[in-house]
Amino acid sequence: MSRLKYIGKRLLMAIPVIWLGVSMTWFIIFMGPIDPVSNLLSEDEIRNPDAHEAAREELGLAQPPLEHYIDWTTSLLTFDLGQTWLLYEGSQVNNLILDFLPRTLWLGFWSVLIAILVGIPLGFYAGLHSNTVSDYVASLGGIVWRAMPNFWLALMLLTLLANSQGLLGFDWSTLGPNIDAPSGAPPLDNLNTVNGFLAATKKIMPAAIVLGSASMGNEMRIGRTAVLEVRNEDYVDLAKAKGVSGRSLVWKHIFRNALIPLVPIVTSEAFLLIGGSVLVETVFGINGIGYLFFRAAIVGDLPLVGTLMYIFIIMIIGINLIQDLLYTIIDPRVGLEGT
Repeated sequence: MSRLKYIGKRLLMAIPVIWLGVSMTWFIIFMGPIDPVSNLLSEDEIRNPDAHEAAREELGLAQPPLEHYIDWTTSLLTFDLGQTWLLYEGSQVNNLILDFLPRTLWLGFWSVLIAILVGIPLGFYAGLHSNTVSDYVASLGGIVWRAMPNFWLALMLLTLLANSQGLLGFDWSTLGPNIDAPSGAPPLDNLNTVNGFLAATKKIMPAAIVLGSASMGNEMRIGRTAVLEVRNEDYVDLAKAKGVSGRSLVWKHIFRNALIPLVPIVTSEAFLLIGGSVLVETVFGINGIGYLFFRAAIVGDLPLVGTLMYIFIIMIIGINLIQDLLYTIIDPRVGLEGT
């Protein structure tokens, strides 16, 4: 099977997964024990059957279940997401997503990049120098860093940077672009300019360091284990016997094959970093999609919760497709198998 057919097959397989996820979301929200209308009405209106029924008709919930299911899923699939009910009442959901999602994607991008650029090289280095002082230091440091809760690390880093002028002898806000505080939403309006890119990067970097640490330790540990396993493979011994140089042996045989078990780790944690950043977004004041989902769930804006769940499903499918593509690049045998 060619690589193109392999990716095409994965795209077709994603369709029933999206349908199943959307269907389960609709059933839980609109057929579950929680009444989506109850949060919109006062106590007196809830006791009034006429007011309750009028609200259901106004929101389109008086339709037969099958008809409502078809209308709701069709609207999602065409990205006609309607308006919010409670949170930012009357606002278009499409506009909210376009406003909140880029902040989380920017945070997730730098979090994943930090985890990859720090965790994987440290893991590979520890694997190549196993049972040495550097191996012990790197492994212990990764374990300690991974063990620190994100919210605690976020508070400590935020406090440190906010008081950097007095505690550390320099003013963090004057390094690079002038940023008033290490918290707040990153300015993403001028990413096409050098100053705008640097300002947005500096604003998101403290939160990205905290969030990236959530997976950095795992990637370092698994990377070290993968290198140790590959070093003991027969083909590595054969390459040594043939006189392959040390550099070629490391880059062409050890590193490339050690990346294979890291692909699902990196891609699966990418979604956790993007979608599971509610606490970090809250501490650093980054109004991203995770924070929007949290607030929608708290106030009971269930249709908005369902819409955001659909966005998360699309993101998961996209990350899984990226994972499949990376597999075909790192291990060409994947695209040739008849699976």
